[in-house]
Amino acid sequence: MNILYFHQHFSTPSGSTGTRSYEMARRLVQSGHRVTMVCGSGALADTGLSGSRDNGLRRGTVDGIDVVEICLKYSNYDSLPKRAAIFLKFAFKSCAIAWKEEYDLLFATSTPLTAGIPGIVMRVLKPGRKFVFEVRDLWPELPKAMGVVTNPAVLLGMSVLEKMSYTAMHAGVALSPGIREGMARRSAPGAQIAMIPNGCDLDLFRPVRDGEERENLPLDIPRTGLRCVFTGAHGLANGLDAVLDAATELKRRGRGDIHLLFIGDGKLKPALRQRAEREGLGNCRFYDPIPKTELARVLRHLDVGMMILDDVPAFYYGTSPNKFFDYIATGLAVVTNYPGWLAEMIGEHRCGVAVPPRNPSAFADALCALANDPDRRREGGKNARRLAEGHFARERLATEFVDFLEMNKS
Repeated sequence: MNILYFHQHFSTPSGSTGTRSYEMARRLVQSGHRVTMVCGSGALADTGLSGSRDNGLRRGTVDGIDVVEICLKYSNYDSLPKRAAIFLKFAFKSCAIAWKEEYDLLFATSTPLTAGIPGIVMRVLKPGRKFVFEVRDLWPELPKAMGVVTNPAVLLGMSVLEKMSYTAMHAGVALSPGIREGMARRSAPGAQIAMIPNGCDLDLFRPVRDGEERENLPLDIPRTGLRCVFTGAHGLANGLDAVLDAATELKRRGRGDIHLLFIGDGKLKPALRQRAEREGLGNCRFYDPIPKTELARVLRHLDVGMMILDDVPAFYYGTSPNKFFDYIATGLAVVTNYPGWLAEMIGEHRCGVAVPPRNPSAFADALCALANDPDRRREGGKNARRLAEGHFARERLATEFVDFLEMNKS
């Protein structure tokens, strides 16, 4: 089967962002399918291609995947109008590629929501081809709930595009229970929707083995105390001021042994760093993004993973964050500050602590408890790894993904 795969933010593990599409495409290739990956040029992504452009494109083979890079620069620091313009340019250039390429199945993954445009257009121009749409975040529900998009005309346009994408798709893939429910409400009757969340790379992200010595790490991280880490985007959705609020409470309690580490980038990172400096929060340290391969080495020598999002009810069941699966694969106890399916799983499998939103005292209590009770922390980490192995092994989820596309090829 020839699969035309659209993901604007595609990256190999050499990049500093999620690699789900890379892993899924690799498994499709290993299963005997031909995959053409159409992607953009993200600031944190590494497509695996280099060299000169030809009419705004780069093309080459990366680990068996035929990668077509549309050279459109994208950064989270860009303004919302600029990012919207880049999303639309990518979508329309993607349509031109889809028209020229021979394929059996078109697979598109959001975000952004504009990722569905090639599938919608090709349903008309190439009606005999299948279209499978993967949704990583529910749009426009999330930006509307966050207050990022308030213009009624823009929200209406996004709602129309969302409805067209769900109506046009032959089948869908959702990354969380809430996303699956949202897709089911809006899709055409009879459309199959599989829930295949982000998974754990159990070989790359793994705990330190007994007796294994500390590596020379790419970051200067504290060697003592409780090392708690947040990885990923520092944006509005992440609500990282909640961690700084907890840091203030820890400072008041004199808990300088609890370190809060931030690895990543985003539009709000400068403001977060400035606040920490202004308030003398020496227990907060900020680091630049690093490739996934190096991040895995760093996480192995830390103690707690922080799963942080702003207190927006749409997030509770409507997200599937990569960082959570990296944490549990590494065997880190997890502290999360919002309810929902991940918090429920943390409680059920006893692999960390879920604290109420907007409650810095409870957040600090959780961190102090883990710092004061190493046995509890280690047991939480062991349970996290068991959860990763038993429910979220990427190999198993990738097999489900391949089986689902093969089932929907005709």
